[in-house]
Amino acid sequence: MNTKLIILDWAGTAVDYGCFAPVGAFALAFRATGLEATEEEIRQPMGMLKKEHIRTMLAMPRLHEQWTEKYGAEPDEKAVETIYGAFENSLMRSLEQYAAPKPGVVETVAKLREMGLKIGSTTGYTDKMMAVVTENAAKQGYAPDAWFSPDSVDGLGRPNPYMIFANMQKFQVPSVQAVVKVGDTVSDIQEGRNAGVCSLGVLEGGHDAGSL
Repeated sequence: MNTKLIILDWAGTAVDYGCFAPVGAFALAFRATGLEATEEEIRQPMGMLKKEHIRTMLAMPRLHEQWTEKYGAEPDEKAVETIYGAFENSLMRSLEQYAAPKPGVVETVAKLREMGLKIGSTTGYTDKMMAVVTENAAKQGYAPDAWFSPDSVDGLGRPNPYMIFANMQKFQVPSVQAVVKVGDTVSDIQEGRNAGVCSLGVLEGGHDAGSL
């Protein structure tokens, strides 16, 4: 079956070369609670729903030990909410600076549209975050035909497949064989595999590039 729908991730795939916006925000958020997270620790769960990203980091041995030594207790959901609040505040202040399309993205999307393909997208950002990103990316020439965040699917973000299915419903694409998912994180690839679509990984300018 011919491909009808290309679904792109945002940060690290279509915009924000090196995926720096969330990295800086996570570093500041953990520092606000007295924990020093390395860039490697921050990038490892990249692409997940942000609260799940924080839970994953707090379960990492080094960060878990930092938390228990500082607070004398296991990190709980209150800890996750505290770090997430600091993360969201930091990210919202900086997102506008990290919405520029990566080199070649605008031209590639134009060519795909000439071929008759629809351009969908999924993200680990919330609707509130995406309001900033989409507005500023559009000013610089990048605007997919649709985007869906975890907010659109009852919070069931990556690696769940539901944002992909929402794109398929939007464009009335009945078969997963007609869909290609493109992203720069393991979570992106898992999202595509769980949806049963062709899943492609981006290395150039993806989240791993930021740590090179």
